[in-house]
Amino acid sequence: MEIFFAVLVFLGLIGVSNVLNRFVPVIPVPLFQIALGALVSIAPTHIHLPLIPELFFVLFVAPLLFNDGKRMPRGELWNLRAPILLMALGLVFVTVLAAGYYIHFRIPSIPLAAAFALAAILSPTDAVAVSALAGRIRLPKRILRLLEGEALMNDASGLVAFKFAVAAAVTGVFSLTQASLSFVLIAAGGLLCGAILSVLIIRLRVFIRDLGMEDVTFHMLVQILTPFFIYLVSEELGVSGILAVVAAGIVHAVELDRVETPHYKLKITSDSTWSVILFLLNGLVFVILGHQLPDVASVIFQDPSFSNVEVIGYIMEISLLLIVLRFLWVYLFWRRDDGLGENHQASQRTRLKASLLTALSGVRGAVTLAGAFSIPFALSDGTAFPQRDLIVFIAAGVILVTLLTASVMLPLLTWKPEAANSKEQEDKREQAARLVLLQKAISVTKEEMTEENRIAALGLISYYNREIHRLRSQVSKGDWDKLREAEREIRLIGVAAERAEIERLARSGEISEEAASKCLQFVDEVEYMLTHRAKLRFTLLKILIRRLFLKLFSPDKLRQIHFRLGDYKNIKIRTSRAAIDVIKANLNEHNREVSNAVIARYKGIIYRMSAGDPGLADYKRHPDLNEHKKDLRIKAMQAERDEVQLMFERGEISRSLANKLRQFINVVEASLLDEDTD
Repeated sequence: MEIFFAVLVFLGLIGVSNVLNRFVPVIPVPLFQIALGALVSIAPTHIHLPLIPELFFVLFVAPLLFNDGKRMPRGELWNLRAPILLMALGLVFVTVLAAGYYIHFRIPSIPLAAAFALAAILSPTDAVAVSALAGRIRLPKRILRLLEGEALMNDASGLVAFKFAVAAAVTGVFSLTQASLSFVLIAAGGLLCGAILSVLIIRLRVFIRDLGMEDVTFHMLVQILTPFFIYLVSEELGVSGILAVVAAGIVHAVELDRVETPHYKLKITSDSTWSVILFLLNGLVFVILGHQLPDVASVIFQDPSFSNVEVIGYIMEISLLLIVLRFLWVYLFWRRDDGLGENHQASQRTRLKASLLTALSGVRGAVTLAGAFSIPFALSDGTAFPQRDLIVFIAAGVILVTLLTASVMLPLLTWKPEAANSKEQEDKREQAARLVLLQKAISVTKEEMTEENRIAALGLISYYNREIHRLRSQVSKGDWDKLREAEREIRLIGVAAERAEIERLARSGEISEEAASKCLQFVDEVEYMLTHRAKLRFTLLKILIRRLFLKLFSPDKLRQIHFRLGDYKNIKIRTSRAAIDVIKANLNEHNREVSNAVIARYKGIIYRMSAGDPGLADYKRHPDLNEHKKDLRIKAMQAERDEVQLMFERGEISRSLANKLRQFINVVEASLLDEDTD
């Protein structure tokens, strides 16, 4: 019960950290999580979460590395293979040697083998921690890709080196020849084992699907268990489980693209599920770091053999050494034909800045913490592992220092003064992003098209193509903000015309007071959403809750509402025609394009509401057309949201643009509400 309560509190802290980050975006989420974890530790709550090192690696490292391998942009990273290997292998080797000897020299109480272990666990970088700063940092794309590839590969190389160093410290025996041979065998065995097991699991999934088992929940269970299974089997066989899950992730992505038929529902579920899992795992790592920090710090600060200033000085020195080593390594290899720069004769200034950005982006995170916690408590002879608490504290301190340094220095180095054409450039980026979203929507609609929803799917594809044409021909000429504002004004004119028409029909007795009241209520909701965009989500939530309440507790009332839909559809047709007449009356050269788009919307509503419309080839034969269209649009919007998140994570769009695109998708949801009277 105590462990369950601790985990529950930690999960709550992850949510709190993200809320705090929304109010104070200057501070990255991991720092909030570390601080909250520390507060819980020092608070009189008596929350304690014991950690088993082996469990920590299985629970955190295996799924994180598997997902990193699966999501690698393979084409781009293949082009950067030379610099990635130089960073992930060469720099790790140099870091272990240089930092290991330096740590032993500065802290003689840490044996050389233990110093090498500390240096090895400090060598892996964490791209997830850097991505937490992405809202304020605009790293060049090639540097971002380099950091992603390096973080994936040096996790494996650093942890393998760490295991050898710890083994040498525990047993007191080390042979360079034997270690080198063992490293090759363990590494090659891990890669081979991970690749083979991944292929077998994928073929098993395909075989099960061929038998007709399309259950998404079952396939998701297999996906979730895959990294844990591969890691445990590989470790049991005596090879590197770390490299095995990396290889499995890469092979998983490649092999699925080749042999498995696309299943969009499974893809949506997989992406969403893994997003939640990774969000929780990464958050838990930093919360646990903060939770453990006060206990480790209290042990070190109370140790009479070290002064507090001296220990903090060690952390600062080691952090500075790691940054300097990274800077020198990148700077020295910059002029080689390694893909670090598109122009290999770049100026010294460009070379210096790129090297500095790469050096400061080497933030330590989850893997460093996992390795530090996995250090055994005792040697083979039963004595305590030398300075284990100090090693863990230094590792935690380096994580904090590198995070703080990156959060302060990287925004300063990547900041650019506002240029005269910055607004135009931002508009072009937004236009390009929206084109990507529309193309994604078309792709998803085609994948989901069946004989039953074919008419709705073709209509949607035609609509998306018209939007692409309009976007390419119109957006470049004007300002998106002005375009949205103009469209909002025209829609408000149409809403006012609808209200006037409803009131006229009620006064003339052509519709009942009850029908007029219901229609006016709906018009008020649409007008409210158009004039209160900031409260759009709350309005949609209120409407959805109201409908859910009716379905659960008042089904009879809901059936009565559906029974009267014919009347409401007739009213909607008449109010839409009235809105078209008023918009046409207000049409001029300045609002012609926007007005025509809104008029086309109203014509679409009339088209859908008119039973027996010849354009539908007898509408009564397709009573589920609206439901099919609504279902397809919801799936397309979900795919667009996923694409926005992917573009943001890849550094292709800024946080502000991502939020703007999400707001645009929310407005489309409001349009769905406007078009559906049920």
